[in-house]
Amino acid sequence: MMATAAACHSMESRVQDLRERLQALESGGGEKRIEKQHASGKLTARERIALLADPDSFIERNAFARHRCTDFGMDGKDLPADGVVTGSAVVDGRLVHVASQDFTVAGGAAGEVHSDKIVEMMKASLKTGSPFVFINDSGGARIQEGIDSLAAYGRVFFHNTLLSGVVPQVSLICGPCAGGAAYSPALTDFIIQTKKARMFITGPQVIRSVTGEEISAEQLGGTLTHTHYSGVVHFEADDDEHAVMICRKLLTFLPSNNMEDPPETEVDPLVVDDPEMDGIVPVNPREPYDVHAVIERIVDAGDFLEIQAHFAPNIVIGFGRVLGRTVGIVANNAGQRAGVLDIDSSDKGSRFVRFCNAFNIPIVTLVDVPGFLPGVEQEYHGIIRHGAKLLFAYSACTVPKVTIILRKAYGGAYVAMSSKDLGADAVAAWPGAEIAVMGAEGAIEVIFRKEIEEAEDKAAARAEFAALYREKFASPYVAAGRRMIDSVIEPAATRGYIAKALETMRTKRELRPEKKHGLIPL
Repeated sequence: MMATAAACHSMESRVQDLRERLQALESGGGEKRIEKQHASGKLTARERIALLADPDSFIERNAFARHRCTDFGMDGKDLPADGVVTGSAVVDGRLVHVASQDFTVAGGAAGEVHSDKIVEMMKASLKTGSPFVFINDSGGARIQEGIDSLAAYGRVFFHNTLLSGVVPQVSLICGPCAGGAAYSPALTDFIIQTKKARMFITGPQVIRSVTGEEISAEQLGGTLTHTHYSGVVHFEADDDEHAVMICRKLLTFLPSNNMEDPPETEVDPLVVDDPEMDGIVPVNPREPYDVHAVIERIVDAGDFLEIQAHFAPNIVIGFGRVLGRTVGIVANNAGQRAGVLDIDSSDKGSRFVRFCNAFNIPIVTLVDVPGFLPGVEQEYHGIIRHGAKLLFAYSACTVPKVTIILRKAYGGAYVAMSSKDLGADAVAAWPGAEIAVMGAEGAIEVIFRKEIEEAEDKAAARAEFAALYREKFASPYVAAGRRMIDSVIEPAATRGYIAKALETMRTKRELRPEKKHGLIPL
C-alpha cells in the first residue's frame, strides 16, 4: 500500500511539474515582454497561431527543444521553445503545418535548433501534403551561435526549395525580418506583411553610410517599399489579425498539395447572360477603364482576391471562383498605363501563371493590351528577357487556359497574353476586339503613308484608312477565320462561355517532352 501511495504521489508531482513547464512555455519571454509586444500593436506567437487555427486544433511539436550554445552567456540560458512555436493545425477543416517566431524570447533570434524546428515542420508538410505557414517576427540570426545559425538558415532555404511546387507556402511578416532571414519568405509562394513590420537585407544605417541620405526604417523595409516598388510582398495587412484573415482566405482557394485539385464550393450551376457587361468596356481603344469591373462580373458573387494590387497595376492577378471552382485571373488593366506590358508586369504575370500551373488551378486571361512598353529604360533593364518570361510561363502551362480578348490585342503582347499559339485551350473575342500587329492609327501611317500625304483632307483620309485597316486586318472575324480564336461572343455571355469552357476541360491531359526542367529566362 505504501509503495502504491508513493508511486501515485510521484506521478502527481511529475504531472504537476509538466504543467508548470507547459505554463512556462505559454508565457514565452515573460509577462513584461508580452506586455511590450502588445503595446507595440503586435500579437504573440501563440496568439497568432490561435487566430489561424480552427479551435482546439493546434498540436505543438518540439516544445521542449533547447539550444546547445555555451558561449557569450548562453550556457544554461532558458529560451522557451527556443524562440519559435511549431506544430500542426487545422485551418477551415484542412491540415496545415506552422512555425511562428516568438519575439518575446530573445527577439525571436534564429539559432540552430530554432531553424531546425522550422525545418521539421517543412518536412512534415512534405510528408502529409499540407500547406506550410511561416509567421516571421525575428531580429535575425542568433549571433551568439555564429556559423551554426548560418548553416541552419541554409537548411531552411533548402527545404523552402524542396517544398516549392509541392505544397503551398505562405509567409506572414508580422515584425522585423532582416538580413538573410528575408530570403526564406522570398522563396515562398505568398508573402503577407503588416504595416508595422519591416523587411530588408541591410539596415538604414548601412544604406545611409553609403548614400549619405537620411533613410528611415519605414522607407527602407515597410509595406510601401515592398507592395509598390520591389514587388516582394503580395498582400498588405493592417495588423496581425488582418494578416491572419488574409492567410485563411488565401488558403481557401488553394489545394493542399500539387496532387490535388483546389477545393470547390457548392453554387447554383445556372449561368444567365449579364447585359451590364455590354457597357463596361468603352468602344474607343484609347479610353481607359478599370478591368476590376469585368473581373467582378465573371467570378462567383464578385469575390476576387487580388494579389500584388499596388505593384505593376497595369496587370491584375488574383483568385476567384467560377461555378465554385478556383480560377487564376490574369488581366491587362487599361486604366493603368493603358494596360501595357512592361518589365514588372511581365514578372508579376509569369510568376502567378507558374504558381497556378504547379497547383492545378485553371487560368482565365482577359486581354486588352496595346503592346510591350517601348523606351530606353525598359530596353536597358531587359524588357526582352522579362517579357520572355511571360511567353515561357504560358507556353509551359498545362492547366486549362481560357482567354477572352476584350478590346485590343496588338503585337507581341497579343501573343504573350495566352494566345492560341501559346497553347490556350479556348480563346474568344468580343465583337469590337482588334487583333493586329499594331493599332490602326500607327499602321496606316506606314501602309498608307503616300495616300495620306497626297490627300487634301488628311484627317478624313486617316479616318477612312483606319476604318479600312480595322475591317481588313484587325477584325475579330479575320482572326476567327484563321482559327486564331475559337469564338466571337457577346460581352453578356462571357461568364457563361468561361464556365462551359472550363467544364469541358475538367479532364484535360497534356503530355510534354520529358526533361528535368525548362530554362525560363530568369
